[in-house]
Amino acid sequence: MELTKTITLLSGDGIGPEVSAEGVKLLNLVEKEFKYKFEIIKKDFGGIAIDKFGVPFPEDTLNTCKKSNAVLLAAIGGPKYDSLPREKRPESGLLELRASLNTFANLRPAIVFDSLLDSSTIKKEVLAGTDLIVVRELTGGLYFGKPKGIEKRGNEKVGFNTMVYSESEVRRIAKVAFEIARKRKKKVTSADKANVLDVSQLWKDTVIEVSKNYPDVSLEHMYIDNAAMQLIRNPKQFDVILAENLFGDILSDEASMLTGSIGMLPSASIGDGTLPAIYEPVHGSAPDIAGKNIANPIAMILSIGMMFKYSFNNEKIHDSIFHSVEKVLNAGYRTKDIYQEGSKLVGTSEMGNFICKEFSLCKV
Repeated sequence: MELTKTITLLSGDGIGPEVSAEGVKLLNLVEKEFKYKFEIIKKDFGGIAIDKFGVPFPEDTLNTCKKSNAVLLAAIGGPKYDSLPREKRPESGLLELRASLNTFANLRPAIVFDSLLDSSTIKKEVLAGTDLIVVRELTGGLYFGKPKGIEKRGNEKVGFNTMVYSESEVRRIAKVAFEIARKRKKKVTSADKANVLDVSQLWKDTVIEVSKNYPDVSLEHMYIDNAAMQLIRNPKQFDVILAENLFGDILSDEASMLTGSIGMLPSASIGDGTLPAIYEPVHGSAPDIAGKNIANPIAMILSIGMMFKYSFNNEKIHDSIFHSVEKVLNAGYRTKDIYQEGSKLVGTSEMGNFICKEFSLCKV
């Protein structure tokens, strides 16, 4: 019996269309190798939507996303949009997308492939064996809290944002972290700043309460500044890192230094299952290299792997995609961002072709 899935594809800006093309190439292969039929609907989002419609997140795009089984987002933004009012910028569309689909949990795995141990600036003996995941709260905190803005106070302008969390918001993201840890190495590290922030104290207290339902999972607390240091100093100590929106954003981007390139990091933004999840590479639109066939498509391809795991409940295809990437890297193929002397430099489409070839042979 054929499994039909509708996927909304938001190719976006910069290198987005290039890495998206490699993702579609893989999905076409999945259709041939497995019993799937994909209806891929392309919609405008981000800068390209601003150019066409004057807004980053058109209503038609929102409606299509809500009706799909999953959303694939490549990359958005660019310098040409930086001078726009904040509500008109591509990033505002991204926040609206997350809020509209209630994707409150962002999952960002950082796995260091053995073949890329020399790609990072960090010593390989520190990196070897690193396999962690950052679970970031995605729809609360400073990015969404009110009041916020810039206003005139006396003789000068003052900017302000509000970090706010409710117990229920913390409880639901903590549950996601503990459930994931249960299937991994059974350890959660909660990052906060409870020594100076009241909202972090609430975060810590609530996480402790949730942890009582998971006696098989160990819990430790770490101040965010120390967590940022430890992530570079000794990344192998971590299994699941739980963090609020801003802290999780910073830590997950920092984790790209472990993998050798931000072009290697996939992500999944999930909710309670009533609306589709969002899958996207962590990297940005990189307009300086757009159209040059040098962007790394691996993060996009691994994000598709996460889609099969978390939205389509198919770990077999997820594992096949992961191992296909691993084999291509082991064979020495590299895009420019992870290139080392002695390896084989390939472009975006060539890397996608090699991964697809391995996928057709790799049946986990």
